[in-house]
Amino acid sequence: MAAPVIEEVLAKAEKDEAEKLKLITVNKELDLEFDLGNLLAFDPNPPNVTAFRQQNTDCFLRALARDNTQLLINQVWTLPNERAQEAVVARLPDPVTRLPREKPLPRPRAPTRWEEFAKLKGIQKKKKTNLVWDEVNKEWRRRWGYKRAKDDTKDWLIEVPHTADPNEDQFAKRTKAKKERVAKNELNRLRNIARSDKGKVPGVGLLPTNQPTKAELGQAMHVAKVSTASVGRFQDKLPKEKEPKNMGKKRKFQPLIGDFSVEKNKQLEILKIMDSRKPVLDINKAVNRQMREEDAVAAAKRRKGGKKGGRMRQQGGNRKGKGKGPARGKQHGNKGFGGKRKNK
Repeated sequence: MAAPVIEEVLAKAEKDEAEKLKLITVNKELDLEFDLGNLLAFDPNPPNVTAFRQQNTDCFLRALARDNTQLLINQVWTLPNERAQEAVVARLPDPVTRLPREKPLPRPRAPTRWEEFAKLKGIQKKKKTNLVWDEVNKEWRRRWGYKRAKDDTKDWLIEVPHTADPNEDQFAKRTKAKKERVAKNELNRLRNIARSDKGKVPGVGLLPTNQPTKAELGQAMHVAKVSTASVGRFQDKLPKEKEPKNMGKKRKFQPLIGDFSVEKNKQLEILKIMDSRKPVLDINKAVNRQMREEDAVAAAKRRKGGKKGGRMRQQGGNRKGKGKGPARGKQHGNKGFGGKRKNK
């Protein structure tokens, strides 16, 4: 009794093992072409028309996709792999198929005026440390920015030069000079941006005009309101103040992780349009084109009709001299309409 049971168990185990091997083994008449760098598989085998007609369409396509995917996974397992963080990672080769880009390649940034000058003079950039020793405070401080070393605006005593006005405030003079340097650096930054974008430097605030419009005043007010550290978030609104219009919208990008249904639908729509034989009909464009054609035909007819008979020909042609043609108001036997009216 025990021997037949053991034989049945072994036979069942062998059958299960054969089924598992069968699941990962796919036979094709022609070998598939693989691009493992992009994880692509190209199937040159023609589909079985008889099986496609006899079976359900979805089931046939799912089975075909499953077989090709299994062959692709089998090729991936032949690549050299390594273990990283309790996972097996395969090193993919360089891609062979060149896929089209959704957006154009980014243009290189235009060099600034200082970069052009440094390249012309052969000046190389030297890396400086962020901290320097301050002899006055006897501590390490930042080289630039807040609480920097050797900040001349924080001196408690300033010697007045011999050539300067003794009544001039030297502290205010240094503060003003610092503000001017900051403004000059900001202007240079805007100029570099304008040079890289091949445009003009945008004006700050409201540009001088003879009489600014309501839209220009509203735009200037909005720019002044958001020119704060909080970008106008904590600014009080005036009574009955309306939201500014046409000030631009914040771009919303698709998330890199999470639900990819939106991206999938977009790509499927693009493939559907590319695969369809009939072009997409733009109704508005077609209607506008038809209206333009009708207007052109009507204008051509009017021009053609105007050439047949002129205005002067209908009134008797070109009359030269006196006494040519009937008198005014008495053409074709009609009575004249000039002169005084008789009282009856």
